[in-house]
Amino acid sequence: IPSLRTIVQSATGEDVRQCQGCLDCETSVSAEQDIPLGSLVQMVVANDDEVLTSRTLWSDGVIRSARSACKKGLNLEIVLLALRDEARRCRVV
Repeated sequence: IPSLRTIVQSATGEDVRQCQGCLDCETSVSAEQDIPLGSLVQMVVANDDEVLTSRTLWSDGVIRSARSACKKGLNLEIVLLALRDEARRCRVV
């Protein structure tokens, strides 16, 4: 079974290991989030499938803000969309 990181990279070309844990992406935390965005990315790196059922992943507001959330250039919007697709494929939602 491929890791979440591998699934994301295959689907998007984005390597979440590039996340440096700076937490700049966590500046706008909304009530819809149960996991801050930066923590969610680190969970993907750690292959923690809890991300697939998190409210953060399914928040359209988070998706909209994720496009420009990473100051290091990771496109977190497409990362989250790839994770949504994986959750649907696995039928965890």
